[in-house]
Amino acid sequence: MEKESGKITIDQVAKALGVSKTTVSRAISGKGRIGEATRRRVLEYIEENDYKPSIIARGLAQSKTFNICVLLPENYHLSELSFFQKAMVGIQQYAEQKDYDILLCIGTEEDNGSLERIVRNQKVDGVILLRTYRKDQAVELLQKKRIPFVAVGDTDYPGVYQVNHDQRAACRELTEKLLSGHGPSIVLLGGRDSLVITWNRLEGFQDAYRACGLDLPESQIYLNLESREAVEQAADEALEQKCRVLLCMDDVICSWLLRKLQREHLQIPRDVRVASFYNSWVLENTDPAITAIAFDARELGEAACRKLFCLMEQEEAPERTLLPYQILLREST
Repeated sequence: MEKESGKITIDQVAKALGVSKTTVSRAISGKGRIGEATRRRVLEYIEENDYKPSIIARGLAQSKTFNICVLLPENYHLSELSFFQKAMVGIQQYAEQKDYDILLCIGTEEDNGSLERIVRNQKVDGVILLRTYRKDQAVELLQKKRIPFVAVGDTDYPGVYQVNHDQRAACRELTEKLLSGHGPSIVLLGGRDSLVITWNRLEGFQDAYRACGLDLPESQIYLNLESREAVEQAADEALEQKCRVLLCMDDVICSWLLRKLQREHLQIPRDVRVASFYNSWVLENTDPAITAIAFDARELGEAACRKLFCLMEQEEAPERTLLPYQILLREST
């Protein structure tokens, strides 16, 4: 049988065997009514001629798109790019094993028009959210449309499948270590309070104070520090109050803080001690290196993708999965 460009088509298979294209599709997909002898004859012919159905043909036969969508937040700092890249590597590696492709979608806390269009046009079989919000339009959309999805990060929305590192426990453990070594005078510098992760980390910080029998230092907690200027102002207030341990919720805030301390010739850890609830290459390569919590972003992405396929294939999966972490005690504390 003559092949086109080295490949045979479903139409050619049907003509060669004297059956309909529908019969060939049913034999390939394993769905629909078809005699066993006919099915075996089609499959044997396909194997002999090295027929590989196109992804479109397979999708039509199995009612699948063979695509998943990954929703990436539009607003993120350059140093966060490493986290998202590593998470995407984990997602991609697992998706490839399932012969799936990834559609990357960009969205914001207030605008998920691109995701809505992808869902409306039925371009994907499932979605992974790389960031969660306390008021989450993407979660609400996907629940309404009954699209299988997994959130990377915690959410309070009921019935949402989620994968995260144990942020609360990690932040509690690091805070307890700082309290035991340096006392209760710790200032927490945090980000947007609309992000669920901000509250996870804040609760871990508060848990540590309760566990140590200490009053919660509400006046020493600064949230919504979304610019270098805001971080510097909070740091100024903390240093004026003679607080000598500055604990940052993430590496972005920490990098802004480090530049300020360097500019003012304040030495770490002699003049002030610094730690972060999130480690990155930025904090690993400072002098001195910064005490931080390490999370494996690639593992996180892979676990989220694995769970998504469980949902898409209607297999059982735990609603919430927590991954381990590592406390990195370095010279800065």
